[in-house]
Amino acid sequence: MTRKPVRRNSKTSKSTPFYWSKPFIVIVIVFILSVFLYTKRDALAYYLSFKTDRVPLETRQASLSEVIKVHNEKAFGLDVSEYQERINWDLLSDLETGNPIEFIFIRATAGSNKTDSKFHKYWGKARETNMYQGAYHYYRPNENSIDQANNYIKTVKLKKGDFPPVLDIEKLPRHQSIDSLKVGLQRWLDKVEKHYGVKPIIYSSESYYNDFLKNDFEDYPFWIANYTAFYHDIDSDWSLWQITENGKIEGIRGCVDVNVYNGTTKDLKELLMK
Repeated sequence: MTRKPVRRNSKTSKSTPFYWSKPFIVIVIVFILSVFLYTKRDALAYYLSFKTDRVPLETRQASLSEVIKVHNEKAFGLDVSEYQERINWDLLSDLETGNPIEFIFIRATAGSNKTDSKFHKYWGKARETNMYQGAYHYYRPNENSIDQANNYIKTVKLKKGDFPPVLDIEKLPRHQSIDSLKVGLQRWLDKVEKHYGVKPIIYSSESYYNDFLKNDFEDYPFWIANYTAFYHDIDSDWSLWQITENGKIEGIRGCVDVNVYNGTTKDLKELLMK
């Protein structure tokens, strides 16, 4: 049987230009969204990681001097470690605003066997100043808690007028549950408290504090780090607030952490070793 020829449309269809293809449009949208999220990263960090019941003045746009101005009546201090390789202790006296540096924390130990390479030198130098001083331990969740407590105890000699011992907990465990981590933290705290006769201070980020520490360790003083919020009123449960890791201080090469005590110098003395 003879087939009727198929008539073809003489008008050829035009293909979609590459630059309007679906994959290209998706790439453009993703790029624009990425740029937007990057520009809002500080605000997102606050709302996703550091959100609390308190309303911040704003996300971190203000300079350190503006933060200090809001809390001008409070006591300010630093914390240092071997990462601050050079400190001229003779020049270490004031913040950029002229507020005196009234206290300093020095990292003493980390884990079960590390001593900060600058601790003994910096501890001795701090004794020669008018600053109140404290020593902190960086806790490694995957190492034995009692070994870590003993490492701190054999390294740090505290006396009247010093800050209580400080436990710095920032990391989550890899091979144990959160409940097991809390047991280890409590063992460290109990061992150290028994040795020094005073409750230690706990340092952590605000998100870590809210998620894992606030409800189980409420009897301890807290030192909280949050660089993405600028508070008019510091949480009453916080003894100290670490407000930046990018402080510029005469006498210290590079950046340094700056902290504010949640009270006046007179109030600060109530926290110190008796």
